[in-house]
Amino acid sequence: MADTNVEPKLTHITHQWKYDSPLIACRFDPKARYVFSSAQDNSVQRWELSSGAKVVMKAHDSWVRSIAFASDGEQVITGGADDLIWWSVSADAPEPIRRVEAHDGWIRTMATSPDGKLLATGANDGLVKIWNSQDGALIRELSGHEKDVYSTLFHPGGEFLLSGDLAGQVHQWEVATGKLIRKFDAKQLHTYNSGQGVDFGGVRSLSLSPDMKHLACGGLHKATNPLGAVNEPLVLVFEWESQKLVQSHIAEGLKGAVWRVVFHAGEFLCGASGGSSGGFLLFWRIADPKDFHRLKMPHLARDLDIHPDGIQLATTHYDRHLRISRMTAKEA
Repeated sequence: MADTNVEPKLTHITHQWKYDSPLIACRFDPKARYVFSSAQDNSVQRWELSSGAKVVMKAHDSWVRSIAFASDGEQVITGGADDLIWWSVSADAPEPIRRVEAHDGWIRTMATSPDGKLLATGANDGLVKIWNSQDGALIRELSGHEKDVYSTLFHPGGEFLLSGDLAGQVHQWEVATGKLIRKFDAKQLHTYNSGQGVDFGGVRSLSLSPDMKHLACGGLHKATNPLGAVNEPLVLVFEWESQKLVQSHIAEGLKGAVWRVVFHAGEFLCGASGGSSGGFLLFWRIADPKDFHRLKMPHLARDLDIHPDGIQLATTHYDRHLRISRMTAKEA
């Protein structure tokens, strides 16, 4: 059960574990024994939370940008530009259990349904696919995005799937039929630079508030020089029922992007930012556009996950470190 009674302003780094290559993605396993990360040497790492002991898992021939877990919590699924690979979560020396050639292009995102039985993937081919998380069977293919798909999220009720793309469009799909229900327009998170000839930004992350009244979309804006990494972090918050944009969360003075944003059970947002200003953990409340707290990290952050206890945070960093930070519980 996630602790809702925490004080983000007292967040501090408790552990930092170093690998041999810059780190990319990270996720805690559902049973809170490990945190998994991926690196630019194409490997996946399993870190034991109690000791920091590391196991390296090698089978991909590309960077792994997404990590998810099957319904029993005993299999971890990793996605790269090559395949989806299933592994044992807790084996002493995990080897691939199953490989699925899933997309024509980089698998950018994965999400597991609330009951753990379905796996959604999104990729550079503009497609969203829904799989059986246990055996890897393809259940449904969803087409409609005009750009690369960067983020996916199942609604807690299980009936809807959300997917966000490079163009700043969020699609809401009906899981049972694959029907496109509606779209959220997060175009502020997209920039096209005609001089450089590049699309930049996109909906890098999606999160629903605990009361399911708000949808947060993380990314960047003001990308005046995308290839020069001149851009600023931005999180857009929409009212779920009306689709009205109700807040634009900024991080004044920072250059970078919000690579992942997650609603905490305590009704505030946690974001991981990385860019030319370095790395930060950022915290916002819906009512205020400005972050109410930020923790400077030793190096730029590339991903974030919240431990099931609601107190610990994992971040991956370009300086080859996985860092565990901890929020302090408020006194009763």
